[in-house]
Amino acid sequence: MLIACPVPSRGTPRLPSRRPAVARAFAVVAALLLAMLALGMPGAQALEAVAIRLDAPVVDLAPAIERRTSDTDRIQVSTVPGADGIVRRIEVRSVATGPDGSKWAVFALANNTDEQVDRLIVAPHYRMVGSGVFWPDLGNRRILNVTTSQGFRPELQNAPDADVFFLTLDPGTTVTLVAELGDGGLPQLYLWEPEAYKDKVNSFTLYNGIVIGIAGLLALFLTILFVVKGSAMFPAAAALAWAVLGYIGLDFGFWSKVFGISPLAQQFWRAAGEAILAATLVVFLFAYLNLNRWHVRYAHITAGWLVFLAAIVGLALLDPSAAAGIARPSLLVVSFMGFGVVVWLALHRYDRAVLIIPTLFLLVVWVITAGMAVSGRIGNDLVAPALLGGLVLIVMLIGFTVMQHAFAGIGSVAGSAQELERRALAVAGSGDIVWDWDVDTDRIHVSPEAEHMLGLKQGTLETEAAGWLDIIHPGDRDRFRATLDGLLDQRRGRIDQDFRLRAHDGHYLWFNLRARPVVGTDGEVVRCIGTLSDVTDSRTAEERMLHDAVHDNLTGLPNRELFLDRVSGAAGLARSDDQIRPTVMLIDLDRFKQVNASLGMPAGDSILLTVARRLMRLVKQQDTLARLGSDHFALILLSERDPERITAFADTLRRTLRAPITFGDREIFITASIGLLLADGQKRTPMETLKDAELAMYFAKRVGGDRIEVFRPNMRTQKLDRLTMEQDLRQALQRGEISVLYQPIVDLATRRIAGFESVMRWQHPTLGTMAADDFLGLAEETGLIVDLGLFVLDTAARQLGVWQRTLRGEPIFVSVNISSRQMLRHDMLQDLKAVLARNVVAPGTLKLELSESLAMENPEYTAQILLRMRELDAGLTLEDFGSGYSALAYLQRFPFDSIKVDRTFTKALGRSGNKAQRPVILRTIVNMAQDLGMDIIAEGVESEQVAAALGKLGCRYGQGRFFGEALTTDEARKRLQPEQPPTSLLERGRQLSRGARAGAGSATTPLAAARPASAAEAAQHVEAKQRAAQPAVATAAPQAPARPAASPSVTPASAPTTQA
Repeated sequence: MLIACPVPSRGTPRLPSRRPAVARAFAVVAALLLAMLALGMPGAQALEAVAIRLDAPVVDLAPAIERRTSDTDRIQVSTVPGADGIVRRIEVRSVATGPDGSKWAVFALANNTDEQVDRLIVAPHYRMVGSGVFWPDLGNRRILNVTTSQGFRPELQNAPDADVFFLTLDPGTTVTLVAELGDGGLPQLYLWEPEAYKDKVNSFTLYNGIVIGIAGLLALFLTILFVVKGSAMFPAAAALAWAVLGYIGLDFGFWSKVFGISPLAQQFWRAAGEAILAATLVVFLFAYLNLNRWHVRYAHITAGWLVFLAAIVGLALLDPSAAAGIARPSLLVVSFMGFGVVVWLALHRYDRAVLIIPTLFLLVVWVITAGMAVSGRIGNDLVAPALLGGLVLIVMLIGFTVMQHAFAGIGSVAGSAQELERRALAVAGSGDIVWDWDVDTDRIHVSPEAEHMLGLKQGTLETEAAGWLDIIHPGDRDRFRATLDGLLDQRRGRIDQDFRLRAHDGHYLWFNLRARPVVGTDGEVVRCIGTLSDVTDSRTAEERMLHDAVHDNLTGLPNRELFLDRVSGAAGLARSDDQIRPTVMLIDLDRFKQVNASLGMPAGDSILLTVARRLMRLVKQQDTLARLGSDHFALILLSERDPERITAFADTLRRTLRAPITFGDREIFITASIGLLLADGQKRTPMETLKDAELAMYFAKRVGGDRIEVFRPNMRTQKLDRLTMEQDLRQALQRGEISVLYQPIVDLATRRIAGFESVMRWQHPTLGTMAADDFLGLAEETGLIVDLGLFVLDTAARQLGVWQRTLRGEPIFVSVNISSRQMLRHDMLQDLKAVLARNVVAPGTLKLELSESLAMENPEYTAQILLRMRELDAGLTLEDFGSGYSALAYLQRFPFDSIKVDRTFTKALGRSGNKAQRPVILRTIVNMAQDLGMDIIAEGVESEQVAAALGKLGCRYGQGRFFGEALTTDEARKRLQPEQPPTSLLERGRQLSRGARAGAGSATTPLAAARPASAAEAAQHVEAKQRAAQPAVATAAPQAPARPAASPSVTPASAPTTQA
């Protein structure tokens, strides 16, 4: 080492100084520091040469490598001493210096033989084993250049998947090699004998070709299978096969050979391939297990996971190593989660899951083994090819499983093609909607008629089963899904189900689905075929019937049956929660019957509607307001618990109802009597609860009304007149105190009696004769109306049969009123059938009268009952027509044969002067009835003027005080004076039998029913013959022409009548 020292200029005197000694000291120190620095440098470390053995085809050089870095573009290296022991120092310049300097690998080789040796230095670009899980090494160029200390420079060979340099070593030489490294480092470095390396490459090429060929054939076959079958699982399996093919082709270096992909570009494709492999596995599991059939959330989860994997592919463009570090754990997660889902579905007996369990188990084992390999726990180089071959084997097993579904059921469907065609033609002829669910493709096909009915675009209903869940009503979705799942599990059975589909405007229509499964040869359901029909009208009618059965038709409030059910429910809540204290109120309108009788039923209905609206404004959501019947309202109060507040609330109800009600030009004042039953902890049945509240209400009514009474237990011991009457009424039938009277109904053209209306009278032991209006309300409330109604029906039918057997000509008829309780009884038809079987009458002459309000309480149910009554040959009359709120559309549905017009319309005919009104509404009713083929019976005929006007309008029958009050049986017999002697009883019985057979569907009047008369009847018959020989004393009205009939004529109103 040369050190420059300063030289003094000439002419300058020398001064005594110690500077030369100091300089020498600094020079020595500097020399020592440089020596120590040289000894501490890596280049100064001694390398050990790797001896080349002729019998070793491959040597791992990784342990003998010394790695160095340099901040510049060159590096100085000391060589390994040769045979002469001389250490030389060489300098190597970099061919590609990066911004971070250069990286180098130094190693030495010694040829101790006496032969020239050729070897290959091999550095693989990518090695799966030990590449890492997070931020893995995805491969790159390892060695850029190799420089030797002596001899020829190693030659770079053409190899797509490794950096290979050909090296020649002379005999007895030791060579130091300096290799410039790329960006990826040098994880492996081998020294191969050329022929051995060639054999190794050839052997792996054969294996790789076989594996790639199998993977390619699988991908191609599954793609063709998708074109043939079209099910979602086939393209998903094909996509997985193509992803595996791309992945192993890249790992085997096949794509780099075909497309010339650089090692740097392979990093992106390797990271993207791993993400795509995970994504296609997710898609296959989703499609194969058909997870989107019902649960949309599975589709959302799958879509989210696919978006995540697509983001990984995008990340691979920026940082392939980071993208692969996310894709590899995601593949592990997908495999384990997929296996868990499959096991769960298999435990629930899902056949597809059972079949794929072995394949997914192998996939889980493969993922675990691959994780151990990439993490370095398995270091054998044969692991990587074995893993790739195992992946192809898994895809092959998936292909076999998919093919089993592809070819299953073909024989069964083909064998039944003719039968299916025949059924399809039958369905097309019937006009029903075809519904077809292809289970394999999970597609539902329906006829275009369904979309037309719903107002949807064509193809809207051509969707997956899960897509139908969006159109089906939320309340029907679970039932629809469970039905189809059960059909797939059981593989048999039928579907007969009603559900609602949403139309374009948001409302729902009811449809009925009837279908059955088609099972393939493997026993699985391949499709489900059936018909879809619109049942909206029938379901609406059924719902209306159910609503009308428990709701009042006039006010829409709950009726007695629903109220009692609510009372039971409130009592149950009170037993489970001490904070709930239900109070029952019974509200009765004072003097409502008098107001209804004086103003008519329209005014009464208007009052009831106003009262209901006022009460509904006061109650809260948790309370229940009901109308029990007539003028009775009931309330379950849950919103108040304090007795004082409850009493104050009841007083508010009372004062609210006292407000005047405007009807027309009049103001009506209504008061109410209210009975309260406070919660006292006693156990009562719902009926007992209602009776106690009713008892308190009767006490309020007894002291004058417009009062509030709270129930007290001692009320039960006090005798009330109403309770006494109830007890007497219960014994009235047994004592024979109930009698039946008959009010004449006259033919307005001939003024002869055409029939009667039966009327009840009660001969009370202490109160005397009571009209029906005085006790029918009590009978309705206590339920005795059923027994009373059946008694009147049987008595009237028996008397009608007697009259028809003793009179000839056109048979007369008798009308019997039917109450609401009788109509709601299920035994009503059986009672009517038994009455007609016991008493032989002409078809249609025993007429049952129903009020308009009763018919409209439950119109759907009423229509069905009336049709059954007509089938039993009973006549039907609509009473009080036009007096209430009704829909004329129902008049065509009800099979009435006559209409009884309310007296409100006939009163106007009797007025004169300015008060006279033109009978426009009455004429309209008469014309409508005539067009419908119905007879008109006008009530309230009180004068000759009214009778004549009704006759001109076209009314056939009239009824009222002008023609007489209700008659007893004897009085009616005297009024029935035949013009001719009656025929023999046997002949009359034959006539009745022929008339019965002529009726539509009559099965209750056999010929044998006309039995011989008794001795008393025979005597009466002889007297009738003698009287018939004398001239008739009854004269017909002068303005009405006489017609040949056996019915008796009616005396004018001036003639005295008997008051019952």
